[in-house]
Amino acid sequence: MKAGVASLTAGILGGTGVLFFLIAFGTDYWLLATETCGVFEPGNSTLQTGEAETPAEARKEILTFHHEGFFWRCWFFGEGYPETIWTFWYTSQAHPKFCMHGYLFPMPIALGPFPHPSYDTTAVYRGFWTAFIMLAVAAGLVGGLLLVCGVPFVSPRSYKAGGGFLLASGGLFLLLIFLFVIWKEFVADFQKYILLERSEKCMDDVPVHVYYGWSFMFAAAGVPLVLLSGLLFYLIGRDIMKSLE
Repeated sequence: MKAGVASLTAGILGGTGVLFFLIAFGTDYWLLATETCGVFEPGNSTLQTGEAETPAEARKEILTFHHEGFFWRCWFFGEGYPETIWTFWYTSQAHPKFCMHGYLFPMPIALGPFPHPSYDTTAVYRGFWTAFIMLAVAAGLVGGLLLVCGVPFVSPRSYKAGGGFLLASGGLFLLLIFLFVIWKEFVADFQKYILLERSEKCMDDVPVHVYYGWSFMFAAAGVPLVLLSGLLFYLIGRDIMKSLE
């Protein structure tokens, strides 16, 4: 009876945590950034830098919102929109929005040719980030599958293996979050990278504001749930195995 209640609790925690991980992996809001370097020219849907032949009165300098995750890098122009993270919420974004493939590219967003000499250190970081997030998601799914198959049969080996995979998944996501925070707060020069391809046209003092995104928050919320679930399942499996001896 106690094992059944503990299994149910661990299952709810683990299922919720793995769902948060899948949302974090599948959505492209790990990094959010805003800047005012780009201008929106009438009749043109791409990021512009204000060419000399375009009259100043024909273009308006407005906020450009960037967001990026594993799959896509996107941006949209937000004339009249507040500069807050709530503007990045799905139902609050200005349209149209433009996206390009983001995986295996360095963060944050920098439009232009790849590879770029300035991308070296960021590309190394992104390579590790990509590998860890794929391993973490895979470990969470394998652990969940083992537990779905093992719980009905009260299999101690499935409990222990499933719990171990969940612990590995939670640990990898914890490492991902730690690397992301260190990189954002201490390593990356966001002024340089976000405005890299437009540095000749932008003022040196163009403000760039960077925020943690919704995907990051979902991943952070899922870590303690998955770690606790994995630990519970592992202990339940060990307890069942001892009772069978």
